[in-house]
Amino acid sequence: MTYSSPFPPRFVFGVAAASAQIEGAAFTDGKGESIWDRFCRVPGKVLDGHTLDVACDHYHRYEEDFALMASLGIQHYRLSIAWPRIYPQGDGALNPAGVAFYRRLFECMARHGITPWVTMFHWDLPQALEDRGGWTWRGTVDAFARYADTLVREFGDQVEHWITMNEIRCFTVLAYGGGNKAPSRAESAATVNQTYHHALLCHGHGVRAVRQFGRPTARVGLTDNCDVAVPVTETAPDIEAATAWFVDRNLHILGAIHRGAYPQAYLDRIGADAPHVEPGDFDLISQPTDYLGLNIYTAAYVRAGQDGAPYEALALPPNYPRADSPWLNLVPQAIYWATRMCHELYGHQAILITENGCGYDDEAPVDGEVIDLHRRDYVRNHLREMHRAIADGIPIEGYFLWSFIDNFEWEDGYRRRFGIVHCDYGTQARTPKLSARYYGDVIRTRMVI
Repeated sequence: MTYSSPFPPRFVFGVAAASAQIEGAAFTDGKGESIWDRFCRVPGKVLDGHTLDVACDHYHRYEEDFALMASLGIQHYRLSIAWPRIYPQGDGALNPAGVAFYRRLFECMARHGITPWVTMFHWDLPQALEDRGGWTWRGTVDAFARYADTLVREFGDQVEHWITMNEIRCFTVLAYGGGNKAPSRAESAATVNQTYHHALLCHGHGVRAVRQFGRPTARVGLTDNCDVAVPVTETAPDIEAATAWFVDRNLHILGAIHRGAYPQAYLDRIGADAPHVEPGDFDLISQPTDYLGLNIYTAAYVRAGQDGAPYEALALPPNYPRADSPWLNLVPQAIYWATRMCHELYGHQAILITENGCGYDDEAPVDGEVIDLHRRDYVRNHLREMHRAIADGIPIEGYFLWSFIDNFEWEDGYRRRFGIVHCDYGTQARTPKLSARYYGDVIRTRMVI
């Protein structure tokens, strides 16, 4: 297979977004407050005090958005359901209006020939649960179990593809370990490690719910933003070193899930800060899944260590190419090595790229166009590396570009844009960018062009 050959016939091309970032209607039709609704109102936490109140107004404009997706040739959409729209208090009473909204959403997608890939949790924890401890509290696991059961029971006739959790480390260590994600608490290492464990249990309940209540053909998996290593040279010593670095950096999530316990190397590293594990926890956590979702944006360069060190991760020079998102260094090889290592280390026979994209502070459309050649090149270069992985036998089944439309970029508010469709937040006008037209042509030709 060369870059000029087509992707496999059943390969899935799609786009992705998340409920909190695009829906708006933050307090409409009985929706409860999420931790991000609260966090936005804490001075200094989100750029310019931006809120989720309106966002892209997708709650009211989804028919327009799905018609636009279809016009671009997009037939697969990864979305999330807002937990506080279904259970405003996290547990307690079900909100029928929230259930009805997503039923309408899925019906509209079906009319436009778009297949849903549904993420159960994408960071918008009900504030009522946070008030009782959030991810530090095991009661959140029980609330999620009920929520997951409800999702599959209510929408299982409309949804076949499920993703349990999105990016565990972002809503745990970056939220409770002094980071800048809601609720931005600074807890002890032991408490942060416990949040990892509670999130893994919720993943297990998501899998259990799909197996118990989903249709026979339903599929389910986790989306992880694993730390990715790219060998400095594709020589045996550097590949071995990069693989060792990858294993070490991902012990607590991927390593734990696939080993059926926390790896000893991880336990040795954290010592007395190990999470509390109850009997049967890993029976739930380590249930077989149908695919592994990977959110791939960037990577570290790693080479063989010196003086007996197993590896060395290199610091990037200040002028190394990056997006406007300062954390997003441009390393397209990340998509090749992440998928290869997950396949070789954990034996996955199906892998999805559930997010891949780049954030730039784009200008407004000029004469009806946004010429985002930087984003087009980012996507094209990553597609080439993914094509290479498939040619090397890595079982990648699909690719979801992040994001369909510019949206609320968490602590960066609405300044940073990841969409292939420009959103004018004042008028809510949608303008497909050059990258949208390019991606539509990729989907149509099923080739990297």
